Amino acid sequence: MKTSDIGKLSLWSMIDAYSIKECIELAQTTEQLGYGALWLPEAFGRDPFVMLAVLARETDQLGLATGIANIYARDPIAMVAARNAIDELSGGRMILGLGVSHMEMVTPIRNHEYGKPVTTMRNYLDAMENAMYSAASPDKQGPLILAALRKNMLGLASEKTDGAHPYFVTPEHTAQAREIIGPDSFLAPEQKILRIKDASEARATARKFTGLYLGMQNYRNNLLTLGFHADDFDNNGSDRLVDAIVAWGDDASILKRLEAHWQNGADHVCIQPLRPDGRPGFDPEAIKVFAPKG
Repeated sequence: MKTSDIGKLSLWSMIDAYSIKECIELAQTTEQLGYGALWLPEAFGRDPFVMLAVLARETDQLGLATGIANIYARDPIAMVAARNAIDELSGGRMILGLGVSHMEMVTPIRNHEYGKPVTTMRNYLDAMENAMYSAASPDKQGPLILAALRKNMLGLASEKTDGAHPYFVTPEHTAQAREIIGPDSFLAPEQKILRIKDASEARATARKFTGLYLGMQNYRNNLLTLGFHADDFDNNGSDRLVDAIVAWGDDASILKRLEAHWQNGADHVCIQPLRPDGRPGFDPEAIKVFAPKG
């Protein structure tokens, strides 16, 4: 799978709250509705490569993406092995998104020393290039991209990989990222969407999700570069911040936000359809409404 084959829209979702059978049904629905890929995160739940291996056997064309695979969870040889195995199994549909994760999720939980992000990632990519792999190489290899927010990591993504997957960002960030990575690198930002029209209800629900990310320094540092201030991080996010990060409202308003990313240089937008009840998972109705084949 080439980046040009992925299309303009895909689905990003946390799926640990669902059974394996339900995850397969989600992947098949995602494919049938015309989305280019299904992006799975990595935190403390199921191994994303195991899940993508399962989904590879149950789909035909869908891109199988990690958003992101944590480099502290696997050494470079293990990462190359997982990538190659999924590409061999799927015919090259693996989209390997790599990230340095967050100090808050690495040092106290995984007991690894959290290194300087850009240096650590550069060294990791170099090691992947030289990693031993004794099995047959896949006939087709899908793209490699980085979770990148700020100038230096975005620059590394442009230099060493096929592109960038910014998370917890705004269309304004998309414009800045495009300028940094240049016209040829693949740019696939994530965008949270929430189909609630009432402002108070929408913001209250959105804060159940923004609060988690505002506890991580990497996201806070990036938001500061976008013009937000420290007091915007209080109480799970100010109205201004919540409105910038989560596209809520009627369908036309949400679509306008997606279009803003494309207009600002995104090749591809990964929508994360939050559940209106605030529980972990995805909104199946939103997946249908915004589908490319909808």
